[in-house]
Amino acid sequence: MNRTLILYSTVDGHTLRICKRIADVLLAGGELVELCDIEAVDEALLAQHDKVLVGASIRYGKHRPALFEFGRRYHALLDDRINGFFTVNVVARKPFKNTPKTNPYMQKFLGLSAWQPQQLGVFAGKIDYSKYRLFDRTMIRFIMWLTKGPTDIRGTFEFTDWEMVDTFARAFNQR
Repeated sequence: MNRTLILYSTVDGHTLRICKRIADVLLAGGELVELCDIEAVDEALLAQHDKVLVGASIRYGKHRPALFEFGRRYHALLDDRINGFFTVNVVARKPFKNTPKTNPYMQKFLGLSAWQPQQLGVFAGKIDYSKYRLFDRTMIRFIMWLTKGPTDIRGTFEFTDWEMVDTFARAFNQR
């Protein structure tokens, strides 16, 4: 029975929701699963697990700095384990930007990260205007206007393909 650590880097909580969905699939597949914020992980926790999966969201075109610090600090330890990474971003709502090879944020991550994960995934995220402060709501609305996305600030728009998440999780379970 594999012990799997799922780490998350999230701004608004949607990436954590995806991680919990993946955890459910892995638990059903017979794995022991632990969830942890990427900023709270240490070498001892990583050493207790056979597999490590990291999920990270994008805000204003960037992953959070803790993701890159994690990769720099632990890439050698990760290379000794089964590992994977997925990014969550609203750009992935577009059909030609929803794979690891076509998503600009995944490509940027791979170019900047010391860690090169074994399994990669890209999932479309969620826009919930009601959760954002005025500045963020205004900026995200402007970005959505530029990219022909939803701009109604009264709305919540979830783009996540949950079957794609489940397929990714089942593949990770088989590793």
